[in-house]
Amino acid sequence: MRGSTSWGTPRASRWTRSSAGRPTRRSPGSSSSIFRGSPSSSPTRTTGCRSIWNGRRIRTSSSRSGASTSSSAACNPMHFGVFLEERRRGATEAETFEETLVLVDAAEAWGLHEIWLGEIHFNGNRSVQSAPLALSAFIAARTRRIRVGTAVQVLPLSNPLQLAEQVATVDQLSQGRFDFGIGRSGSARAYDILGIPYGESQARFLEALEVLREAWKGKTFTYEGKFYQFKNATVSPMPRQLPHPPMRMASNSEETFLHVARLGLPIFVGLRDHDIPSLEIHLGSYRKAWKEAGHAGNPDAFLRIPVYLAATETEALEEPKENMTYFFQRHLELVQSGMGRRDTGSATRRQSLADKVGGLTYDEILKTRVAFGTPRRVIERLGEVAEQLGLSGIVAELNPGGLLPLEKMRRTLHFLTHEVMPAFS
Repeated sequence: MRGSTSWGTPRASRWTRSSAGRPTRRSPGSSSSIFRGSPSSSPTRTTGCRSIWNGRRIRTSSSRSGASTSSSAACNPMHFGVFLEERRRGATEAETFEETLVLVDAAEAWGLHEIWLGEIHFNGNRSVQSAPLALSAFIAARTRRIRVGTAVQVLPLSNPLQLAEQVATVDQLSQGRFDFGIGRSGSARAYDILGIPYGESQARFLEALEVLREAWKGKTFTYEGKFYQFKNATVSPMPRQLPHPPMRMASNSEETFLHVARLGLPIFVGLRDHDIPSLEIHLGSYRKAWKEAGHAGNPDAFLRIPVYLAATETEALEEPKENMTYFFQRHLELVQSGMGRRDTGSATRRQSLADKVGGLTYDEILKTRVAFGTPRRVIERLGEVAEQLGLSGIVAELNPGGLLPLEKMRRTLHFLTHEVMPAFS
């Protein structure tokens, strides 16, 4: 790695620090990279730091109610990433991957902090990302600075011991630039096709998480669970970051918010099932449960939010209208597909969610579910949302419905990195 100490020096440490400030493993003798550079220039992040728009300037704050500070040592800039999952309508599979890489290359060149990838199975019209770890490794090999993460890997769909090896491999190949977002998905369809009862998803998730954490300790272990049993297992390779790549869990339901807090995991939240006021309530419960569980510090929250930027307000509001209307119509169909099943949660909750999503007007979407506008307006909007929710990161969804052309996504990314991000640093 760049600037590393020679392993011939007696006092040389076995550990180095990754671009995210986390300790990383390095094998003796490994002084060069097989990639086009080191991740050492990647932006750093500190849990619990965020930026707040107060109408005139951005100030940094170490906690929701903390005193403001201008010290870069005390607080790092807001994390900015983009979420790439959708297949553009009319694009071939090859074109979809090519367009994803166009955006990756732009994000790398323009200073974005991270690319986040989804995991979608058996739904080729919506996405080709059925193997996010493979795509993560390819992106890592193509870049030298930007981080890459899953948003999210659906733990119950994979063998956790094999997943531990695969994640560690990506972390090694990326030189510690990988973040492991995890969840269990609100859609039962992939479970049905793979023959995994969706009603077991939470219990399987917990066992898988236990296996992953145990596997990454670097010791031979035996695990006896209801769903997974392993004897004398030793994982290789081990992750480069210690004790493992940063993990972050997605949450939609009230129960899951509390569950994530008790597990001591940072959280991903989104605006498909919730508006901003309801997220504020759930995140308050998450933070309370975090403290009650005895975890130190302030928990870290990232928001996935549709973002669309243009030179004029009219363009920014009118151009994505069809895309967002289609997106929520498709989400309504997903919610309705789970109704009548005993394994997808409360029927009352499902019906309430269907009524809420089905009744959304475009004006309501603009007010409570997205950040659309000119760069100045989006800076104001994201600052307001960050303050209201106590966020440390924004993950922009560039094309939620899959109807926007590549040039519109690239324009949003350009405005985001060149005009919006600097206001939060």
